[in-house]
Amino acid sequence: MNETANKQQTNSTEGQIVRVTGPLVQANGMSDAKMYEVVKVSSENLLGEVIELNGDIASIQVYEDTAGIGPGDTVTRTGKTMSAELGPGLLESIYDGIQRPLRLIEEASGSYYIKRGIEADAVDKEKKWDFKPLVKEGQSVEAGDILGEVPETSLISHKVMVPPYLSGKIKTIKSGQMTVNDTVAVLVDKDGNEKNVTMLQHWPIRTPRLTKGKIFPSEPLLTGGRSIDTFFPIAKGGAGCIPGSFGTGKTVTQQSVAKYCNAEVIVYVGCGERGNEMTEVLSEFPHLIDPNSGQPLMKRTILIANTSNMPVAAREASVYTGITIAEFYRDMGYNVALMADSTSRWAEAMREVSGRLEEMPGEEGYPAYLTSRTAEFYERAGIVNTLGADDRVGSLTVIGAVSPPGGDFSEPVSQATLRVTKTFWALDASLAYKKHFPSINWLSSYSLYVDNFMNYWRDEIAPDYAEVRQKAMDLLQQESKLMEIVRLVGMESLSNHDKLVLEVARLIREDFLFQNAFDPDDAYMPIKNQYGLLKSILYFYEAMNEVALDNIDFNSFKNIPSISEVTALKNKKDATEADYEKFREKIKQEVNGLLSNQEV
Repeated sequence: MNETANKQQTNSTEGQIVRVTGPLVQANGMSDAKMYEVVKVSSENLLGEVIELNGDIASIQVYEDTAGIGPGDTVTRTGKTMSAELGPGLLESIYDGIQRPLRLIEEASGSYYIKRGIEADAVDKEKKWDFKPLVKEGQSVEAGDILGEVPETSLISHKVMVPPYLSGKIKTIKSGQMTVNDTVAVLVDKDGNEKNVTMLQHWPIRTPRLTKGKIFPSEPLLTGGRSIDTFFPIAKGGAGCIPGSFGTGKTVTQQSVAKYCNAEVIVYVGCGERGNEMTEVLSEFPHLIDPNSGQPLMKRTILIANTSNMPVAAREASVYTGITIAEFYRDMGYNVALMADSTSRWAEAMREVSGRLEEMPGEEGYPAYLTSRTAEFYERAGIVNTLGADDRVGSLTVIGAVSPPGGDFSEPVSQATLRVTKTFWALDASLAYKKHFPSINWLSSYSLYVDNFMNYWRDEIAPDYAEVRQKAMDLLQQESKLMEIVRLVGMESLSNHDKLVLEVARLIREDFLFQNAFDPDDAYMPIKNQYGLLKSILYFYEAMNEVALDNIDFNSFKNIPSISEVTALKNKKDATEADYEKFREKIKQEVNGLLSNQEV
């Protein structure tokens, strides 16, 4: 009888491989399996996930190399879905696409190459953390309430929360040094059952974490980038995309945003990017200093590296792993920013797996569900009321890079992304070839969050901020039209007023929009300094418009000293409003002097 029971148990938890096609494995005897259930493939225990069920046949995407796996090998069910481990110790970590810590994998492998079937805990189960309780015994708590906190890094205090779907009254709560698996509190639910709460949680990566609801975004995510913050801002809790062809600076732009934005936690997902680019990230980030705190940037950063030479199925999972970790810190009440570089590689992974499943292809071979999967991913961004009784608010900003072949923004991934994101930073190859970085095209880029920020700009920066910004954009648009005339009939056909528009637009382009991400003095500029610099550049236009332009030699205007001093003003990191006002007064004096000389 025991042998029969054991046999039934084996039949219910094991299947047998009948087909292997690259990362896709099909196994029979899987009638009891569930969608997205995690399985172990073959005797090497390769990690896989059920992605299709047809009778007792399960299609499994394997997150490791399937070379040597063949029909007849076993597939063992775990009964669990693909989940992220969430707890103190995530920050400063570097994971692969399925949340295996790369440093531990390297040690376990004994080489730089990842061995198949290797396992490592995403969160250190042995390390002890100093838990400080914030609630008392006998106190009633609900899902999402903060039980206590742990100093995870010198920048971030880790909030230990009541898991979702759990509430009750605190029977006991501890303090002091504990591991993530130790019980920090015992809750008694409404049915009188005791529930142990640890610092470690698990959450299925394809399911958004629960919230009370989203809030209208009204504050920008400040990045220190003049093109972004002033012209095409993104909201805290917003969704944006950076499409651009090869060499236009997508990765550098995303890395710059990650380094300097005012989010409190950064999750950077390298999804299918070249190994040398991720190597730069992994080697550079640990040595970067956070400009907002003066501490090492890694103290608030989590890196997920799934390069193009890693298994394609894990690439598809990496963005879900990253956004689940980001949601966890958002639920603590932090402002979190997630960078996905690039979602095109994620879509290509979906296309490859879909093709092996023999699904009906959509446009350019991508699966028909490309648009819905893209929307599901970006819709997990937002500023939310988190679970819990303390009315916490947290935000998750998602910025995804898109790599359209040949820079064609009409291709499916770009179009699917544009439908669900509200900030569009279009990187222009022609600007990149001219060494104008960031190569954000000011004529084709846009932000639909601008109207959300009117009150913020007026109250926090300057009453005329929106007016100054719009005037600068109008001049750039006028420049584009005038350059068409110049190409046809030459500069001499323009009036002095048109020449003034071109000259001021040039200053905006070269001294405001151009920004060197590798120059520590130029890479980051506070938003108030951006306003002061742009207003000072526009003052050339305003001051010259007060004189009779037709009565002067316009070439003399180009030689006034203030024009050459704009660059020095741009690099003055500690410039105050008084400095900008002094500069504008100097412009006025020089323009008046120019007019006096012409009259003489």
